[in-house]
Amino acid sequence: MRYLTPLFSVATLATSLCLNSLAWSQDATVPQELVNALWRASSEDESDRVKQEILDTGANAYRMYLSLRRGPEYVAPEAESGTVFAREIEGEEFPYYVSIPADYDPEQSYAVEFALHGGVGRPKPAADENFWERTISRLNAEDRFMVIPLSWQDAYWWADVQADNLTAILRELKGRFNIDENRVFLSGISDGGTGAYFFAFKQPTEWAAFLPYIGHPGVLRNPNSGGGYRLYFENLANKPLYIVNGENDRLYPAASLTSFMEILEQADVNYTWRVIKDGGHNTEWMPDELEAIEAFKSANPRDPLPDEIQWVADRTDRYNRNQWIVVDEIAEEDLPSLLRVQRDGNSFSVDARGVSRFTLLLSPEEINFADPILVSVNGRIVHSDPVRENVETLLNWAARDRDRTMLFTAELSFDVEE
Repeated sequence: MRYLTPLFSVATLATSLCLNSLAWSQDATVPQELVNALWRASSEDESDRVKQEILDTGANAYRMYLSLRRGPEYVAPEAESGTVFAREIEGEEFPYYVSIPADYDPEQSYAVEFALHGGVGRPKPAADENFWERTISRLNAEDRFMVIPLSWQDAYWWADVQADNLTAILRELKGRFNIDENRVFLSGISDGGTGAYFFAFKQPTEWAAFLPYIGHPGVLRNPNSGGGYRLYFENLANKPLYIVNGENDRLYPAASLTSFMEILEQADVNYTWRVIKDGGHNTEWMPDELEAIEAFKSANPRDPLPDEIQWVADRTDRYNRNQWIVVDEIAEEDLPSLLRVQRDGNSFSVDARGVSRFTLLLSPEEINFADPILVSVNGRIVHSDPVRENVETLLNWAARDRDRTMLFTAELSFDVEE
């Protein structure tokens, strides 16, 4: 099979100008086609070019925010359901399979489920091998987008390259299809379940909930398995997990996860753990669990701007953001730092431990920019002034996230005094 490379050029995908009376006035000069182009930019250079074109229009932050909240115009899909696309990363193709809802309507938004397969210790399959078939036969659903990426022995799910790859795939889908940003779920089977744990611990911003099936988080701690990560249970606070393990699983028996579940309980994590009686390392239980799994997903959409949020980071080049907080610098290299923030209107109470510098991302959905913003860090007031919204800040984060429900028009960064 020949992989298809997604193309999001303005010439092929931008549609005619369409102005919304709520978002535009006589002095607003940003055409809808530029919003489309920002969402569909296929490279950082193209994104930067579109951002500059938008800045050149002189649009103010609030009107630009309303335009981005409305998002791009979507059209009928150009690709058939079941198409395999491919992204290229440093000369290597990373294919991914996409199934499109049978009744897809560009005017409606749809849930997405990324399903991570197992057996990642094998060599990369050839292009004519249908790597997705077993996964789609187990997990396919016609009312949502199903995405099955590829992992292999040189690109485990818990490798940095896959952390970048899955995020980029989701951005590409948001440019092409009307995705419900708050119903994006990550499930996985066996090694794929372990991969779901990885994103829950290290990169949860995009996801509503995680569903690790017959996997084991302990693999992530083992350097011989491509991991060697430290796992911080505080990072699971905002995203629910639906975990399934077999009682007699030959690789990861349920009993081997008992201590992990005890920590989840102590950390007050929102989780469900289903132990399949006599279950092995398989998904024969799946038909009996589907109703409960779907109920779990329906009950757990993502809150894009939670009032309370926290993050533990031990590096700042990546894995240092949780939705609207970012750890920019840590006090001691390679040691964990905790950032915990409570927001009440325009007031922020920050607990920063081992953090030298951090950033708060501010959304008009939560902040009244006409009033002062009060920030206290470790009990000391560090900011009590109004903050101006900024178009460039808005565009930078919008281009990065492509998320209509999580837009930021200002950011505040602080150094933490010892």
